[in-house]
Amino acid sequence: MTINNNFFDTHAAPLRVGTVRLKVRDLDAVSTFYQSVLGLSAVATSDHRVTLGVGSSPLLVLEGDSSLSPLDPRQAGLFHTAFLMPTRSDLARWVAHVAEARVPLQGASDHIVSEAIYLADPEGNGIEVYADRPVSAWLGEAGEIQMSTDPLDLPGLLQSAEGTEWSGFPNNGSIGHVHLQVGGTAEADAFYRDVLGLDIAARYPGASFYGSGGYHHQLAGNIWNSRRVGKRPEGMAGLDAVEILVRSPNDLAAIAARAESAGNASITDTNGLTLHDPWGTAITLRT
Repeated sequence: MTINNNFFDTHAAPLRVGTVRLKVRDLDAVSTFYQSVLGLSAVATSDHRVTLGVGSSPLLVLEGDSSLSPLDPRQAGLFHTAFLMPTRSDLARWVAHVAEARVPLQGASDHIVSEAIYLADPEGNGIEVYADRPVSAWLGEAGEIQMSTDPLDLPGLLQSAEGTEWSGFPNNGSIGHVHLQVGGTAEADAFYRDVLGLDIAARYPGASFYGSGGYHHQLAGNIWNSRRVGKRPEGMAGLDAVEILVRSPNDLAAIAARAESAGNASITDTNGLTLHDPWGTAITLRT
């Protein structure tokens, strides 16, 4: 486990999320949302693609195609992209910002490991904005990671802003995890645990949480809206790919070997090693 001042250093984990790529029907509207609501900035733009991030670091790639069919929330794909704020005060400043802007929110939870706010972009792609608690707050008596879904102390959270105002997505913010909709947790475990090599850090009814290096989760899969669905239909808006950054070339080689042994077809090119989970979501791994 990697701990910095008793907080987990997600950048030091063996596997961590790099960028998330979404296919969207209205590129201008969705891009404007992430810039105005989350405070991301344009890192690169073209006629049909906008890459958003902080500074020169990309986090979210939006590919526009007006011919896509609308997102079907019952299909496999994205449950939410979770944007990790470096501190509780950063989260509090962001909450005050969206409250003032009257941005519709879908929920707020205390997960023991973190405090989280939920919303969706204009095309229904789920978003979580969260801040971690110290690692010592996560662990039970046996050292296990404890997670729950409890009411959030919103007044207490807002007090931590200490009168300061939101000024955009923090420079050291990141995508902390990606939560997926899958057709079955056993099949998800076989791919995300057995092929990618992630640990099952926690389980909920109908969900597995996959962690690397002791983190509560870099990826998760649930069947709450998508039980027993098959591969995601072609030509639908929503999640296209998740990039996973692998710390060690040896780890990447081991993943490739496990994928081959499991009969999971892969593509190796300048972007890295790309696999597809059982529902067609592209997972691109690179060092």
